[in-house]
Amino acid sequence: MLRSPPVLSYAGATRYLYGLAPRGVQLGLTRVQRALALRNHPERAVPAILVAGTNGKGSVASLLASVLRAQGYRTGLYTSPHLHRMTERFVVNGKAVTQRSFAQRVSELVPFFEDSDTPELTFFEACTLLAFEIFRDLRCDINVLEVGLGGRLDATNVVKPLVSVISSIALDHQERLGPTVSAIAREKAGIVWPKVPVVVGTRDAAALRVIAATARARKAPYLRIDRDFSVSELDDGCTVSVQDRTYAKLPLPLAGAHQRDNLACAVAALDQLSHAREQLSKPSKPKAPVFAISERALRSGVAHTRWPGRLELLPGAPSTLLDAAHNPEACASLAQQVKTLAKRYKRRVLVFGAMRDKDHATMLRTLLPEVDPVVFATPDTPRAEPAQALCQAYGGVAVADPREAFARAQKLAGKRGLVIVAGSIFLIAPIRAQILGLGMDATIAM
Repeated sequence: MLRSPPVLSYAGATRYLYGLAPRGVQLGLTRVQRALALRNHPERAVPAILVAGTNGKGSVASLLASVLRAQGYRTGLYTSPHLHRMTERFVVNGKAVTQRSFAQRVSELVPFFEDSDTPELTFFEACTLLAFEIFRDLRCDINVLEVGLGGRLDATNVVKPLVSVISSIALDHQERLGPTVSAIAREKAGIVWPKVPVVVGTRDAAALRVIAATARARKAPYLRIDRDFSVSELDDGCTVSVQDRTYAKLPLPLAGAHQRDNLACAVAALDQLSHAREQLSKPSKPKAPVFAISERALRSGVAHTRWPGRLELLPGAPSTLLDAAHNPEACASLAQQVKTLAKRYKRRVLVFGAMRDKDHATMLRTLLPEVDPVVFATPDTPRAEPAQALCQAYGGVAVADPREAFARAQKLAGKRGLVIVAGSIFLIAPIRAQILGLGMDATIAM
């Protein structure tokens, strides 16, 4: 008599998935496609929107999911990496799956992962398969999927979406995606599917040429910011225009000027969504759903969007600004936001820690003029650049432990000052958990 495998604890389920990490990051679709076929294609059970981009993809995905939920659609949201808990990657209708449910689902998948006929999936591929099964079994109406890395060979790209979004393109992960913006754009443009609309938020000319050429070759409707949709900001909100529609005074709770473009991309994608679904519907399938979004749902969904750890200002004495800025473009946006806070906080102290493969010089060139002292820390991951090495290169103070570095920065800032924590999500996560009294899983840089 066959016995069901024992149900792992939440910690055990997390450890099991983390145990796949030594397989590394292996871009490619063959393994995950084979595994999904063996699981009866859960990725085909729920229509989806696919979101890629160097920066802003998480914000766009969160905006989309919030609006779809406000309209009444049961919505799955898959993002990575997580801030504090693995369950944050798998969100249904605004709530992460429970730790108990997560543990049970991983336990059920362990025999499949261990079967000799199953391809050896990477950590991210296994998580992606898990997301598809969770969203299918919880009867989601639509999924919003954030691309992990690149696009063309990312595990999420096994799904033919209703709409694709490319939020921005800049230099990052060059060792895997290519040394130039054009090369990176080619990888991001891999999520452009034949005849599927693609919404593009980048303004980089080289990137736009690549994406436009890909869209033409695949006969995909191509919507570009400042041409097919636009955004402007007034004191009482943002106005987004998409072709012949205008949405005035949209409230945007996400901080930072760059969030205007992310909002515009989300609105443009939602505008295309009903058209995209109508095109897929056939007379033989009259019950195929149309994802129409009312203006009321749009306003409510945007107003209630949350994306923690991204220009997140936490009150205190001193106050703390957390931002997962991890490349030059993101750090430039952070510097712009800090500049707007200069009159409010005279003393501004930076806690900075980043991965070894990042362009520290350019990142800090934009940040250092906007702060007073800087405290370098070492994020809790083998990929991190040691705090002492950063200190030797750029001055400042080195305190390896992130929490101790934060405590030092608080003293330097004083009760009326501001501590800015940035450079890596793996730096801000333990500090945010400490401030808010949250539990936290071990760090995994994937």
